[in-house]
Amino acid sequence: MKILVPVKRVVDHAVRITLRPDGSGVETDNVKMSLNPFDENAIEEALKLREAGVADEVVLVSIGPARCEENLRSGLAMGADRAILVETETFPEPLAVAKILAAIFREEKADLVLAGKQAIDDDCNQTGQMLAALLDVGQATNASRIDISGQTATVTREVDGGLQTLSLQLPAVVTCDLRLNTPRYASLPNIMKAKKKPLQKRPASDFDVDLSPRLRVLEVAPPPQREGGVMVNSVAELVDKLRNEAKII
Repeated sequence: MKILVPVKRVVDHAVRITLRPDGSGVETDNVKMSLNPFDENAIEEALKLREAGVADEVVLVSIGPARCEENLRSGLAMGADRAILVETETFPEPLAVAKILAAIFREEKADLVLAGKQAIDDDCNQTGQMLAALLDVGQATNASRIDISGQTATVTREVDGGLQTLSLQLPAVVTCDLRLNTPRYASLPNIMKAKKKPLQKRPASDFDVDLSPRLRVLEVAPPPQREGGVMVNSVAELVDKLRNEAKII
């Protein structure tokens, strides 16, 4: 079994986000970038399936500028077998990404796509669903447990009412939640080995996909600052403020 894992380069989750002065977006110059956290869960689950003898190969795919190679190497250091970088100067929107991934999925003759449920920069949560539709295969989102037996994947996913268990016939697309597992740290020997692992670079033009954006960001603004708290002198005063002044959000 071959597992395809799409990954995205994003601003590190521990970085305090600042906006560009012109309000056009988030400042990324001289900012630490890393693998999308949900994608790390997808890589970890793919590696666990390979270690259990269920999968034979784990292939990473990233679509974006040349500097995405750095993050692909991080995934290779975790233990992935090889990587593919589709080079384009910008990060395409979810539909274009899904179309490119669909083409690679068919070329690689993959059996399973494990993807992060969303990227923490745009929070779109769309690519996995679009990819499954383009491939016309089964899908499960927000996975918190994955079990594979033969050509059947049993996926437990988190929903508003609790947990839902789905049975999917492979090939399939599964998007991973943070509670699926705890990603491993790359050891120094594996970091060194990752530098020699195969990483194929391909121009986005190879896939004949229109990368033109369909959305235009008009303005990005920070949320309003929270007002300071108020000290009350009695329970009666507290109840009065809750009844007459508190805002329901």
